[in-house]
Amino acid sequence: MKFSPFPILQTNRLQLRQLEKNDSAEVKFLRSDELVNTYVKRPKTNTIEEAIHFINKINTGIEQGDWVFWGITIKGNPKLIGTICLWNFSEDKKNAEIGYDLHTSFHKKGIMNEALTCILDYGFTTLQLHTIEAYTHQNNEASKNLLIRNNFKLLPNKTDPDNVDNIIFSLHKLS
Repeated sequence: MKFSPFPILQTNRLQLRQLEKNDSAEVKFLRSDELVNTYVKRPKTNTIEEAIHFINKINTGIEQGDWVFWGITIKGNPKLIGTICLWNFSEDKKNAEIGYDLHTSFHKKGIMNEALTCILDYGFTTLQLHTIEAYTHQNNEASKNLLIRNNFKLLPNKTDPDNVDNIIFSLHKLS
């Protein structure tokens, strides 16, 4: 799976684009802020250098077809406000996992719903995925509501071996 040229996507309010080195301050914030990371189990990004290293790692993974990872911006403003990605592709490239985060100033404005809808369309239409899964913390009500609103179904018998607090949702392509 190749993502070259990188798929820049647009919605009514948003532009979804590749991460750039000048996003390092915003990446540092998103990956270190206590509120953004309340339900996320990942190492904090504590410095700009660590943020640049993360951006380089993400862009290398895109070049290698391991994942596709977008920075979320408001149209007309290049400042990063969140991220969304498709990753953890199955061997046959028919299934993927979705992940996302959003700056706290943009919570409860429908931003992530708009970005998610766009990425689901890209995943099912362009990439021809059959299934997209989402792992979220069992207490993350906002994320659970977002997934349910977008027709994801809880998989009550599936567990995340890396995080016992996660629950898993799944969405299948409509035939």
